[in-house]
Amino acid sequence: MTAPKTFLVLHGFQNHRPVGHWQHWLAGELRARGHEVRYPQLPEPDAPVLGDWLDALEEHGKRPAEGEFVVLAHSLSVLLWLRAGARRPDADRVLLVAPPSPGVTAGIPEIAAFADGLDLAEEGVRARLVYGDGDAYCPEGAAHHYGTPLGLDTDLVPGGGHLTPDSGLGPWPAVLRWCENPEARITGTD
Repeated sequence: MTAPKTFLVLHGFQNHRPVGHWQHWLAGELRARGHEVRYPQLPEPDAPVLGDWLDALEEHGKRPAEGEFVVLAHSLSVLLWLRAGARRPDADRVLLVAPPSPGVTAGIPEIAAFADGLDLAEEGVRARLVYGDGDAYCPEGAAHHYGTPLGLDTDLVPGGGHLTPDSGLGPWPAVLRWCENPEARITGTD
């Protein structure tokens, strides 16, 4: 077995960490393999306050004393990660999954602050972006809004939508493979 890793799993808007979500499944699979998993319920997921989510990121994002530290952010937590700037935890690897477009985010009053002042020309964002085509929360495609401007390595999941149970995704073995092997590509839901 490889050395244990520490994973920080961050959910999105209105997510109460349901059992059927791929993040919930992934947390269980990683724990079963002997890894430390931090999967916090972020404050007020139905009416998130950016400052409170930044504080939670800082609290749960402390680097472990040893081993690889990996962050997986889905949906609104991708914008949280991008907005964190200097408060962003020191991670070895980051997976940014299905971020909503800045325009869609700005049009939802409960989360508009996450898009306000978002700098997509920021230097030094080291991450891989995974997104589905047909995502109603990012109709132009996440590569357009995030992948190209930030120079991110990207994986497209055909027919993946917003990569949630509502788009037919529960367990996601491809992400588990990436967690164990950073060279694994995430181009499907299998």
